[in-house]
Amino acid sequence: MITINFDKSPDGLVPAIVQDAVSGTVLMLAYVNREALEQTVRTGHAHYWSRSRKKLWKKGETSGHVQLVQEVRIDCDADTILYLVEQRGGAACHEGYQSCFYRRLEGDDLHIIGERIFDPESVYQK
Repeated sequence: MITINFDKSPDGLVPAIVQDAVSGTVLMLAYVNREALEQTVRTGHAHYWSRSRKKLWKKGETSGHVQLVQEVRIDCDADTILYLVEQRGGAACHEGYQSCFYRRLEGDDLHIIGERIFDPESVYQK
């Protein structure tokens, strides 16, 4: 397996920056452990570790908005991953936006600069 420095973090997680492989848009930041990276490499579908749910998850398993990983890059310190993906379904953000970075800080205010693609309440019924 690729040598990733999972031991740098006490919880064994490293950040994964997710970028659209065609447009270059930064879609999200998530965390991966060794198992999530292995699943991603094995299946070609992005897998992450949910810090809030404390479990492995496949991106899109609930929403259907999956990420097909085109390329995996590792930074120079081997403690950050970059996934270049094909985002299926148009939205990477659980709030329904293409990118999790859909707000811009202007002074003391946040302004929504992205267009909502889906209603999260209808997709993530609890």
